[in-house]
Amino acid sequence: MSLRLTGFCAGYGRVPVVRDINLDIAAGQIVGLLGANGAGKTTLLRAVSGLATMQGGRIEFAGRDVTGLSSADLVARGLIQVPQGRHLFGEMSVRENLEMGAYLVASEAEKARMQEVFSLFPILRERERQAAALLSGGEQQMLAVGRALMSGPRCLLMDEPSLGLAPKAFDLILDVVKRINSGGTTVFIAEQNARKVLRVAHYAYVLENGRIATEGESRVLLADDRIQRSYLGVAHA
Repeated sequence: MSLRLTGFCAGYGRVPVVRDINLDIAAGQIVGLLGANGAGKTTLLRAVSGLATMQGGRIEFAGRDVTGLSSADLVARGLIQVPQGRHLFGEMSVRENLEMGAYLVASEAEKARMQEVFSLFPILRERERQAAALLSGGEQQMLAVGRALMSGPRCLLMDEPSLGLAPKAFDLILDVVKRINSGGTTVFIAEQNARKVLRVAHYAYVLENGRIATEGESRVLLADDRIQRSYLGVAHA
C-alpha cells in the first residue's frame, strides 16, 4: 500500500531530528531511505510507526490520513516495522516469537502465515524450538522479519537490516525482500549499505542532517558519480 509523508517533522521531545520531509512511496514498490549514521533514518521510521514524537506534517497510508494514530492502530492497518536491533524475546523459542507477531490474526491465518515464513526461511523451521537468543545474528534477523510477516503487512518498514550481519546474510535478507515485494507488499527500507539497497529498490531518498538531500530512481542514483561521491561513499560493495 502507498505511504506518503508531507511536511513531516519528528524528533524526541521538543528536539527536532528530521525536518520538512516530503516523500511518496507508491504501492508495490521497494523504496530505500539512505544516509550515514545519525542522518535521521531511525527517527523517521520510528515516528511513522508511532514510536517517536511527530512534531508536524501529515502521514497518509493507503490513501487515508493516519497522522497521530497509535502504533497499535497502525499495525492493525498493516503498517509493520522490523526494528533496528531486532528486539526479539530472547528466552522465548523461535515459534513463540513468531506467534507474538500474529496476535491480531485468526488461528487459521496464523497457521498459513507460519508456513509461509518457514518457506522463506527454512532454517527457522529447523530452529523453531530453540531460544531466539541462541540464534546467529543472521538467523535473528530472519526471525525479526518473519515475526513482522506474521502480522500480514501491507507496507513493511525495515530499519538497518544489515546491522551486525555478514554480507552473505544480508544478501539473503534482500533476496527475501524481493520475494515479499513480488507478492504485492510495499517495502520501505532504511539502510547505510546504500549500494546493495539500490540494487533491489525501485526508488530511493537520501537523508543528510535530517533533511532529504536528494532522491531518484535507484538506477539513476547508482549511475551518478556525483551522487556516489557525495552520499553513497558510506556503503560497502
